[in-house]
Amino acid sequence: MYENKLEKDIRCPLEYGLDIFGGKWKSRVICVLAEKKVLRYSAIRKEMINITDSVLASTLKELINDGIVKREQYNEIPPRVEYSLTDKGKSVVPILQTICQWSGAFYKEDNGNKLFQCQKCDFNK
Repeated sequence: MYENKLEKDIRCPLEYGLDIFGGKWKSRVICVLAEKKVLRYSAIRKEMINITDSVLASTLKELINDGIVKREQYNEIPPRVEYSLTDKGKSVVPILQTICQWSGAFYKEDNGNKLFQCQKCDFNK
């Protein structure tokens, strides 16, 4: 996994939040797990479109290290690993839904394009 040469310089709570759930893939993984509750790696991969295995693995590791996602490994043959949101991860979902509502309201206005909603988000609520 890539390691920064410099330490993160987080100066406000917003920067911390964006570091935790910002970016292209983290919010999508959180939304998928919020809807499906518990998934294995292959099921998360099927739910995500256009993500490589290395990016998904890296994203899951970061979310686990940040306490957003829980990884549960069962001692079975073949091995079974399941992913779910922690309480901290569940607390992020309403924030992401609010961002989705705001984005849906202004995206078309700003870009003149229709935004196709993610099937995992209850955008209209």
